[in-house]
Amino acid sequence: MTSQRTPTAIVLPLREFLVIGECPQAWQAYDLYLFRDEEVVFYVGRSQTAFTRVWEHIYDGFKGRSLVGRFVLMNWPRALQFTIELISSQDACFADLAYRVDAAEAALIEQHSPCFNAVLNRTPTALPVHYNPPTARVRRPRSPNRMIHDAEQANRWAARRGMKE
Repeated sequence: MTSQRTPTAIVLPLREFLVIGECPQAWQAYDLYLFRDEEVVFYVGRSQTAFTRVWEHIYDGFKGRSLVGRFVLMNWPRALQFTIELISSQDACFADLAYRVDAAEAALIEQHSPCFNAVLNRTPTALPVHYNPPTARVRRPRSPNRMIHDAEQANRWAARRGMKE
């Protein structure tokens, strides 16, 4: 990335992401995504439409087909405070990488050393001890609809408390 400049990103808590039913038109060009909290990046990924891929991770977590999706489940409801970042490989900070999505993903993995990226990640960050690993036993929620309901409640609570981000 050009001089380690931070890319322009759509950044929102998972609790807000979960109540957005369809990808807004303006977000469809975003092809990179991060799952993170305030201290560590859990996962960096790429997809033709990052918004859709984040949802696939969440749904696939219930089926055991996504490590990061499973991690979200194992840390529910704390995961409502996780952050989703959507980034475009066409951002100016990726100019020296010829705006290639694969190169931009590799640069983000190198920069953040995410916990769950095994490929392209020489030194993955250890999962903080206060989180349950993706291999833990599922307690709740039992469905994506329940996750969305919990997110709606968390958003209402945050709005009442004046914490809306």
